[in-house]
Amino acid sequence: MNGMNMIQLLSISVIPVLFAITVHEVAHGWVAKRLGDPTAEMLGRLTLNPLKHIDPVGTLLVPAALILMGLGAIGWAKPVPITWENLKHPKRDMALVAVAGPLANLLMAVCWLVVMKLAQVMGTEAGSLAQPLFLMADVGVTVNLILMILNLIPVPPLDGGRVLSGILPVRWALQLNRIEPYGLFIVLALFATGLLWSLMSGPVSLLRTFLYHIAGL
Repeated sequence: MNGMNMIQLLSISVIPVLFAITVHEVAHGWVAKRLGDPTAEMLGRLTLNPLKHIDPVGTLLVPAALILMGLGAIGWAKPVPITWENLKHPKRDMALVAVAGPLANLLMAVCWLVVMKLAQVMGTEAGSLAQPLFLMADVGVTVNLILMILNLIPVPPLDGGRVLSGILPVRWALQLNRIEPYGLFIVLALFATGLLWSLMSGPVSLLRTFLYHIAGL
């Protein structure tokens, strides 16, 4: 992405980012429905319309402010509502609902990888379309891997925290769940100190390199 100005970077990033957060949230709601909780569907959240999933603060205000300050970007979508009492096996099923989001991001990364490969194969035959499509797909792969790894950090309310809570013994799970009111502040503190990317960069880079290798990119 070297040599691109902010407008160009935003133009190839908007679609991948919106799809990444939208499909992530829909995956939570879809799995919850399959496990007995129709709450997300009843509230109209099982839709690929990104406007239903955008959080004005977490998706727009916070990332924009951080970018303008030159600090990078971090944000969040509007969480899909889950009524755990409706689930057939609440403890186990909440873990399955949680892991559905990161798995959806991994699947999307693979889909963008296919688009990236097609753009490479089309090359000059696609004219001026091939390069921006290639760059957009590159962003799609990277963004989805970042979201997957970020959400797998075992701190509630991140998905990794809910997965860990679902597999821990009840006594330990209750102790972990006490962190949830402070979880967002923990993540923001890790981001502000640079520790968050230090934790994530290795897994993201390793997985990205692996995917590009098997795709011949």
